[in-house]
Amino acid sequence: MRHIIFKILMFSFIAQAHAQTIEVNGVVQDASGFPIPGVNVLVKNTTKGTVTDFDGNFTITNVDAGSTLSFSYIGYVTKEIIVNDSTTITVQLEEDVAQLSEVVVIGYGTQTKKEITGAVSVVGAETIEKLKPTRIEQALQGQVAGVNITTNTGSPGGSSTISIRGVSTNGDSRPLILVDGNVVEDLSVINPNDIESMNILKDATAGIYGVRAANGVILITTKTGRKEMPLTVEYNAYAGFQQTTRKLPVLNATEYAVIVNEGYAAAGSTPPFSDLSNLGIGTDWQDEVFESAPIMNHNITFRGGKEKSSYSYSSSFLTQDGIVGGKKSNFTRFTNALTYNLDFLENFKFKSGLTLTRTKKNNLPESTLGSVLFNAVNMAPNLPVRDVNGEFTLANGLGGEVVNPLAQMHNTYNKNKVMKLNGFAGLAYNFLEHFTAEANIQFNYSEVDTYTFDPIDFYGVGKVFNTLTSEVFEGFDIYRDYTFDAFVKYENTFNDVHKLNVLLGTSVFKTTGVFSGRRGRNIRDNNPAFARVDLTLDNEDIYAERGSNPKFDGRLLSYFTRLQYDYKGKYLLSAVVRRDGSTRFGPGNKFGYFPSGSLGWIVSDEEFMSDSNFFDLLKIRASYGILGNDRIGDYRFVSLLTGEGTYFFGGNDAEDEIFGKASGGIANPEIKWEKQKTLDIGVDMRFLDSKINITADYFKRRTEDLLVSPEVSGLLGTGAAPVVNAGVVENTGIEFAIGYSDTIGEDFKFNINYNVTGLKNEVVSVSGEGEYLEGGDFGISQPAIARMEAGYPLGYFVGYKTDGVFQTQDEVDNAAVTSVATQPGDFKFVDQNNDGVIDLDDRVDLGNPIPDATMGLNISFDYKNFDFSAYTFASIGNEIVRNYERNQQLVNKPIWYLDRWTGRGSTNAAPRQTTGTNPNTLFSDYYVEDGSFVRLQNIQLGYTFSNNEEDPIIDKFRIYVSANNLFTLTEYRGYDPTAGTGAPIGGGIDQGIYPSASTFLLGINVKF
Repeated sequence: MRHIIFKILMFSFIAQAHAQTIEVNGVVQDASGFPIPGVNVLVKNTTKGTVTDFDGNFTITNVDAGSTLSFSYIGYVTKEIIVNDSTTITVQLEEDVAQLSEVVVIGYGTQTKKEITGAVSVVGAETIEKLKPTRIEQALQGQVAGVNITTNTGSPGGSSTISIRGVSTNGDSRPLILVDGNVVEDLSVINPNDIESMNILKDATAGIYGVRAANGVILITTKTGRKEMPLTVEYNAYAGFQQTTRKLPVLNATEYAVIVNEGYAAAGSTPPFSDLSNLGIGTDWQDEVFESAPIMNHNITFRGGKEKSSYSYSSSFLTQDGIVGGKKSNFTRFTNALTYNLDFLENFKFKSGLTLTRTKKNNLPESTLGSVLFNAVNMAPNLPVRDVNGEFTLANGLGGEVVNPLAQMHNTYNKNKVMKLNGFAGLAYNFLEHFTAEANIQFNYSEVDTYTFDPIDFYGVGKVFNTLTSEVFEGFDIYRDYTFDAFVKYENTFNDVHKLNVLLGTSVFKTTGVFSGRRGRNIRDNNPAFARVDLTLDNEDIYAERGSNPKFDGRLLSYFTRLQYDYKGKYLLSAVVRRDGSTRFGPGNKFGYFPSGSLGWIVSDEEFMSDSNFFDLLKIRASYGILGNDRIGDYRFVSLLTGEGTYFFGGNDAEDEIFGKASGGIANPEIKWEKQKTLDIGVDMRFLDSKINITADYFKRRTEDLLVSPEVSGLLGTGAAPVVNAGVVENTGIEFAIGYSDTIGEDFKFNINYNVTGLKNEVVSVSGEGEYLEGGDFGISQPAIARMEAGYPLGYFVGYKTDGVFQTQDEVDNAAVTSVATQPGDFKFVDQNNDGVIDLDDRVDLGNPIPDATMGLNISFDYKNFDFSAYTFASIGNEIVRNYERNQQLVNKPIWYLDRWTGRGSTNAAPRQTTGTNPNTLFSDYYVEDGSFVRLQNIQLGYTFSNNEEDPIIDKFRIYVSANNLFTLTEYRGYDPTAGTGAPIGGGIDQGIYPSASTFLLGINVKF
């Protein structure tokens, strides 16, 4: 009996001990022993938790003995500690930039990555530091699944087009970009060294930002200090040089003369070159325009904080010459950024930031017919750079657009200066324990100063660039915008299992712009030193003279609410409703309602998974929502006198010319919101002690009521075509990303990350059956070659399909031909409709500029004091149109023209050479090439010097060498397969695009 009683007492004691709860107190510090405020402290597998105060202290009550506490904070490795008998603990977190994604910035707040129910990707400061981009967009290519970057130009300071999960509209497809909550349109003004992290919202969860978020959202968080942080100084610098990645293989002088003579002979004309023996190689015009160009960057940052405040200041200077033209295409950027945060009271907080950026860019003609590179490819190699008198050689006989590129650069004086000031200020007030009220104001102010001087110059007979009167233009444009947000948040946890977060707010946005410009003629002595409008007698205000005052004014008014709920930390819900109003629509269509929602299930926290040690995280999530888009011109729903009318009174002389007003674009009072319906189903996995991370998503984005400007009959009136709602576009795809990281021994750490995105783009409908929209130029006076048409990808290429080359006159006589005289050696086009004639109805789909798949492979490792990284990117399945060849008698040709047809049986792939009229220059698949490529984007090797002193002056000193855009594997024969206009209709057409340069750098990172 005594044994039974003893067992019962022991069982009761054990049960009570197991059920014992304790209060845990502690402090969280960094590696230097300084407290870290704002650390998330969570009892694992529950919603019970707290946040450390200003001194890094925390207290959690009713904690079961044996529980695990998880400590997480942005920029630090998450740490877990098992609580036994200790009720007071000290926790030190290790800084790890790679873990920035643990706390993710979302719309009007943050969430831990585990709680997120949407498709969100993160790029941390470490990646940006490795890539050393001159523009932020370059740090996204290959790093984030579903994000594709098209380089509009590789010139210094050149912009790029960012597409998130495909091109979904025929209009403005740019994502919304926010820097510390501030709307930024031009990323060239942001210093990449200031960036802490970039979060990309790719699905319906972006709907919290409303109208401008239809194409995705990029949230950029800049570096700042933290409370109780001693003054920290960081200096980063690099210098190096750039060079072209390739030159196009063109004919040398002797080969050129052979081809030209053959063409003249075929047309029955006398060949111009009677003696080829002394021509030799001739002038390599690409060698003349390309050069090795320097690049240099300096950046210094100060960060720190006191008990109730934190601050940061950074200053940077970047200067970069161009690989074409050197100083003539220089880009310089000077940036100053300041942030200051202050806690007035325990529950009253203030934040602020200010950034001043000045940029200067010299511009050369690029990426168009008549650009410097276009001329370098087409200029005759038998001509020297200068003639016997030392003057630039004239390009006579080479067509109206081809000129001496060295003379062109010498006579180009085109530059713009931008001063941009942007800032933000915000107040947050905590009240009634669970409520927070917050108000923020953000603003942008920009001044754009444009200068162009066109001296009197003569490039040859009949050249379109010849200037008979010198002229100077000075423009000054001002852009302003501001955003005011105000919202109230309610956060509470009920019964330790129900976590609720409710947000209710409003947002106001206004943007305005005013343009001015003056022009002066007859510059004294044709001298750039006197090229100022104020120094000319013949000058005008180009807008005042025409009675116009160009400006714009757009406004948005929004109301939004969001509910976030989770049950036991494993069943997650988020729902958003937003009402947006835009001045770009008429009274009946001004406002739109845009709901979205997302769900998440953390399967790994379920009891049936408790016995499995395989998964550290297994989360399934889904989202669906409707987002609006209003990116069209202002007030297109009404008729405006924005056009220009010219009238003559008393004669047709210039002095009788009177400028007046005329109707602008045709009004359409019925235009309404473009709507995007987006679905996403995804899974997030971490296993093997979080060494392996996998994210997979299926998405479908359907854009309806596209805002487009179709071609209309001139009978409807003058001015631009109206904006209408017409068409449906769908993007369907799969994203997959996997990463593996591990440590071998004590000295070797490595990371391998791979991502791939497969995408299908299709136009479901336009306005009516059989209708299509056109765009994209090819050659001279040819029909548009790109279309938006139902059943095809947006912007697909339409042209003739070739079926070899005619070998005999009998083949020509018995085949369908064009209206242009056809002879043996000309292309044989496919008669698609079998009507016996080759005409516009025989054009077919020749490919499109949208890749079927994009992928990135990124590798990094650390061994003792050495670090190494390599980043690659690939694009597969897109086509590029080769449009940098000029069809004129004496222009140069690419080297593959040596494989031309020379007689029956010689070839069935390339046409004959002739100066006579022929159909071979019509747009066909001969000019369409596979644009797939693999590029080594960056490779870097660094060494960090050890410092064994107890109180060192220098905390970190690292030196590195880096190479960007080292090589590209591609079958495309143009300069750069990554470049293009980025236009939805007309993208992927290469007119001699300025290529992205290879860059070689030597740099240092110093931290005091």
